Amino acid sequence: MTEVAPSTGGPLSGLRVIEMGTLIAGPFCGQLLGDLGAEIIKVEPPGTGDPMRQWGQALRDGRSYWWSVIGRNKKSVTLNLREEAGQAIARDLIAKSDILIENFRPGTLERWGLGWEVLNALNPGLIMVRVSGYGQDGPYARRASFGAIGEAMGGLRYLAGDPDRPPVRAGLSIGDSLAATFAAFGALAALRERDRTGRGQVVDSALYEAVLAMTESVVAEYAGEGYQRQRSGPILPGVAPSNVYPCADGTDILIAGNQDTVFARLCTVMDRLDLAEDPRFSTHQARGEHQSEIDAIVAAWTAKRPAAEILADLDEAGVPAGRIYTASDMLDDPHFIARKAIIAAEASGLGTVRMQGVVPRLSETPGAVRTTGPSLGEHTDDVFRNLLQLQADDIERLRSKGTI
Repeated sequence: MTEVAPSTGGPLSGLRVIEMGTLIAGPFCGQLLGDLGAEIIKVEPPGTGDPMRQWGQALRDGRSYWWSVIGRNKKSVTLNLREEAGQAIARDLIAKSDILIENFRPGTLERWGLGWEVLNALNPGLIMVRVSGYGQDGPYARRASFGAIGEAMGGLRYLAGDPDRPPVRAGLSIGDSLAATFAAFGALAALRERDRTGRGQVVDSALYEAVLAMTESVVAEYAGEGYQRQRSGPILPGVAPSNVYPCADGTDILIAGNQDTVFARLCTVMDRLDLAEDPRFSTHQARGEHQSEIDAIVAAWTAKRPAAEILADLDEAGVPAGRIYTASDMLDDPHFIARKAIIAAEASGLGTVRMQGVVPRLSETPGAVRTTGPSLGEHTDDVFRNLLQLQADDIERLRSKGTI
């Protein structure tokens, strides 16, 4: 277990990012950039802040653990973007920044005098990252959307679940997080282009397109051969054995022994070398055609032994396998601990919070969790005074009017 890292920079140190997003799709993009060292100034509505401050099933005195994660490595300033005084301050902030992240419905920033044409004129090097349900143009652009809708229209939901039941969702906001990840990737690509030209640009990351990008050959197979991939529960059709199997101690494990050489090693562990020579199972295609049969054979074998013994033997043989982890498993796993995949951070009102570390790892300039989610407006005075050169009486006047 490690403590929050000191403020030692990172590969994106020196970059200033204004985050105007709320909930997940914009803020997770900000989290990714902040983890790698960028200065993230999060703009929140006075009095209420980002709804993520109250989200999550497990709260302590109304404080959100989720906020401590998605708000980490950020400064919080309050600003009413719905009034002209707040919009003017936002323009001043953006003029002094490298990246703007927003995930409002398309057209919202334009109504507030914060559209691309205005901001690009103020700051030609600005990279404007825009995360939305359907993108910034097209007939659906102005529609409301959430990550769940992006998962549905991007093709993920149709494939999730068992074939005899309606589509299901994972217990995570996959659509939002994917769009945010692609947004961060696009921001870094735009920074590289700015290094060459000095010019910024718009990064347009749509929820449904981020999900669509992950759907492998689904569209190509249908367009080319009329084949529509269907829901298949815990398996991928034609990929076998690769499934969840029961063990004698009541534990389920996942074994992925589908590659020919790996399947041969699995057969050795099972003491069933005959299976590797059986024409029903000797090739990847043959196993795919007899998927239920080979799964039944493997399940009958695992059901006779406890999970720990099976996993130890499979590990020694080089067969990919593992338990299906919960948070409890992750906290106790020696590999997670050795890699510092989960770190410990102090959060106001929550004490020590365990959370995931920074991904990916860089050998020379690693990212770090420097701070957890800030209190609402914690950095308003500091940012406005030092970055915008506002005087104390100016700040108080703005506060008295409800602008901040």
